[in-house]
Amino acid sequence: MSAPLLTVENLEVFYGAIQALKGVSFTVHEGEIVSLIGANGAGKTTTLRAISGLVPNIGQISFAGENLNSVPTFKRVSLGIAQSPEGRGVFPQMSVLENLEMGAYSRKDKAQIKADFEMCYQLFPRLKERLHQMAGTLSGGEQQMLAISRALICRPKLLLLDEPSLGLAPIIVAQIFEIIKKLNAEGMTILLVEQNARMALKISHRAYVLETGRVVMQDSAQNLLNNDEVRKSYLGV
Repeated sequence: MSAPLLTVENLEVFYGAIQALKGVSFTVHEGEIVSLIGANGAGKTTTLRAISGLVPNIGQISFAGENLNSVPTFKRVSLGIAQSPEGRGVFPQMSVLENLEMGAYSRKDKAQIKADFEMCYQLFPRLKERLHQMAGTLSGGEQQMLAISRALICRPKLLLLDEPSLGLAPIIVAQIFEIIKKLNAEGMTILLVEQNARMALKISHRAYVLETGRVVMQDSAQNLLNNDEVRKSYLGV
């Protein structure tokens, strides 16, 4: 197998005196969907925020062979890392179009930007219908579509998705996960944090289980789906 696109080694994060991550290590190879699963407070979101450069951390994060430790957040986006954050994080007083344009703020290839906007409209036709509507007035599902599209407009090599199903109706969750599968089938590498462990494992290649800031288990997604401990603790079986 080729070298990983993303390598995280011995990652530690502190919030004051509280240690949120305690030596987390994992890899993501190009073309994979890799999931991080675990209970609330396990450190999943903190891990994504560290990769994006949003929280100070100890350890090493390498992306496409480059050490990111001293690389600021905005440059990580330019290198090819984009995140759709937990809670969606749309700009509520800006229109759908303006939110999407924020995803392209560092790009100069105007012709390709237009094509990427059209790609997002094809993935999420609802957004095109609401281009000039304020993002804060969208439904939760529509805001999630917007958050994912804004990240896609960055043209990432690695898409970080943080709780894309959170607070959404089951039918919308199913639509979002179909889109994630489609993006991956077209070559997108995805690191997925998801409370709905069953849904995450069903679409992932591999997964890591986090407990209180540590990786306690890793395997193929299929093996974890069939693992008695995982089924009991995270799948409600």
